[in-house]
Amino acid sequence: MTRTNTFFILISLLIVFSKPSYANNICPRKNDSIIKKENIHSPFNTSKKSILDNILPILKATGNQIYCPQTSIPIVTDINITDPDDTSTQSIYIQISVGYNDEQDLLILTGTHPSIVSKWDSNLGKLKLSAPTNGILTPYTEFIAAIKDVVYTNSSKKPTGNRTFSISIDKANYLPNNHHFYEYFEAPGITWGDAKTAAETKTYFGLKGYLATILSAEEQQIIGEQLPGNGWVGGSDFKVEGEWRWLTGPENGTMFWSNLETGPGGVKYSNIFGQGYTPNFAYWNRKNGTNNEPDNNAGQEHYAHILDHDANLGIKGSWIDLSYYGTTTGSMKSKGYIVEYGGMPSESELQIATSTTLTIPQITNTKPASRCDIGEVPLEATTNLGEIKWYENETGGSPIFSGNQFVTPKLPNTTIYYIETFYNSCTKTSERTPITATINTIPIITTPQTTFITCGPGEATLSVLSSEGETYWYEGPKNNSLVGIGTSFIRNFSTNTSYYVEAVSNGCTNGSRIKINVIVYDLPKVEDEEILWCTKNKITLDATLNGISYLWSTGENTKTIIPTAPGIFKVGIKTPEPESCTVTKTITVFQHPIPEIIDPIEADESQVTIRLKNPQNYFEYSIDGINYQSSNVFTNVTSGYQTAYVRETNSCENPVSKNFIVLIAPKYFTPNNDGFNDVWEVKGLVNYPLAEITIFDRYGKMITQLNDSNRGWDGSINKNILPATDYWYVLKLDPNSPEVKGHFSLKR
Repeated sequence: MTRTNTFFILISLLIVFSKPSYANNICPRKNDSIIKKENIHSPFNTSKKSILDNILPILKATGNQIYCPQTSIPIVTDINITDPDDTSTQSIYIQISVGYNDEQDLLILTGTHPSIVSKWDSNLGKLKLSAPTNGILTPYTEFIAAIKDVVYTNSSKKPTGNRTFSISIDKANYLPNNHHFYEYFEAPGITWGDAKTAAETKTYFGLKGYLATILSAEEQQIIGEQLPGNGWVGGSDFKVEGEWRWLTGPENGTMFWSNLETGPGGVKYSNIFGQGYTPNFAYWNRKNGTNNEPDNNAGQEHYAHILDHDANLGIKGSWIDLSYYGTTTGSMKSKGYIVEYGGMPSESELQIATSTTLTIPQITNTKPASRCDIGEVPLEATTNLGEIKWYENETGGSPIFSGNQFVTPKLPNTTIYYIETFYNSCTKTSERTPITATINTIPIITTPQTTFITCGPGEATLSVLSSEGETYWYEGPKNNSLVGIGTSFIRNFSTNTSYYVEAVSNGCTNGSRIKINVIVYDLPKVEDEEILWCTKNKITLDATLNGISYLWSTGENTKTIIPTAPGIFKVGIKTPEPESCTVTKTITVFQHPIPEIIDPIEADESQVTIRLKNPQNYFEYSIDGINYQSSNVFTNVTSGYQTAYVRETNSCENPVSKNFIVLIAPKYFTPNNDGFNDVWEVKGLVNYPLAEITIFDRYGKMITQLNDSNRGWDGSINKNILPATDYWYVLKLDPNSPEVKGHFSLKR
């Protein structure tokens, strides 16, 4: 044999008999030299062996058993740990890896085991068995004895589901369903990409790590609820918005959720608030419709993350979408990442963990039933184990039947029966499950009225009463379309009509419809009126139609009434039998408003304008109280005291009046001694010897005062010529007359 062949044979033997690497930070790599026992940090006793010689232990347990409610039971019937090169280890971990209920389940180490201490973690559903002193190993034989004394108990009197227990040489979570392992790594603020890279650098006893993917409810629970922290997982919709895929591990490229919906023209769009489509398992945070993950907040959230267990933001352990960088503050802060091991191509399953299961006898399904009226009711139920026993009482008593299908005796009323799963090896059973046989009463129409009268075409309400249930309205006695549901039926009627009504309760009816007739009577025509109220005259309101009775809104019951004030008056006129219909006539008595003259009345030299606060086209105007016109403008009005009058055109009410003064004050004057407009003088002032006019400049300084002896101003003061500008005046015809104010211009 050549040296080359000998070399390759030696290398091959080394590969065949070598052991895969231990988990990160669990069993550091050892060199080929002899290592002292006290310096080894492996959970196994690897003293004086090289890494190539150390062989992983193999765990095998038996004990797939039946759990009887309200009892305790060992989790294994037997367990064996095979390790050719080690006889002891530091710890063993036992976890309820499938079906864990943190409010009911408990694992307890019983018996006496002085070289082993136990610690139960209710958050993880995990029991740790370990040597009393860290670094001191306990023999496998003592761990085997302890595992056999670990018992499971459930505090509920009616436990549900089944339980799977994983027993592992290492603390990583183990899921027997897929033989994968899971670890949480704390790394506050890590990005999704860095988490993915870090996960892929991890190894676990030779298995390659990757950012976890979640494919089932069992895997979701052991990752999302039974690991010690929240963190990144391997889902993303970065490549196609709305299409979430696993981008890590053996499921790389597998779509598990889609928010894409087909819009107009077949165009796909992302509806972040839609129901979404789940071709595979998904567990987004969507509690009670208040959360809508994945919500793609700000259009930047494309990476899947487990919700913080303590976030109080929705479903514990459910998924949210975050940006590539996560969040650095708040309860959604990225705290780490979750690594999964197992399932990669060419990898073999580790045997450092084993599992057993407990099946709990329980009612898995009930099928209550109902019937109409007295009679037998067929009830059904199923169980996963054993036989179903039927009872009349919630507790105690003897069974009245055994089997999955039970037909009750004739029942007059709704009756509750109780069932339990009876399994031969169990001395106790779960609390009984109620199952109801419902007897529905056949409803009847209880209203005696079958004819309704409507006065004239219009809307009318037909109503009936039934003993129970809903009331259905039809157009015909049989096989007609349903036209209404409810005790009241509202329709517009123009001619005589018939409907048919039937009461239905819980699908029960007597099958006989009652005919309801509608008679439409013609009504006499009435015309509403509007009457103008004049305080000078009394008016009479007349119902016009002849009827058998009258009722006015005033409470009077005569055909005519005399109102005492304006208002809206209604009178109900009841027609003779057989109609006996009441028609209503409305008479509106209105009053024109009193005109309100705006003060002061505008007098522009000889033109006067009377303005009102409430002008109407039925007002007319006068300045002598005799001659009225529709226009409020008067021309060529003489100067002096005048009176304005306003009244209604029909003289219904007395006119209103207001005094005013007409004086013709020039708008400007030009004191340039040319014989025209050389002085400013108010025309007509000569007729008022007590009149006074005070003139002011623009600053309010009095310039001069005009009166009967000094009627004009020449534009000077103390013989000093004043500048061309605007001046103001205040005029009073006598001490008791109102002031008239205005302004004019001095031009030079």
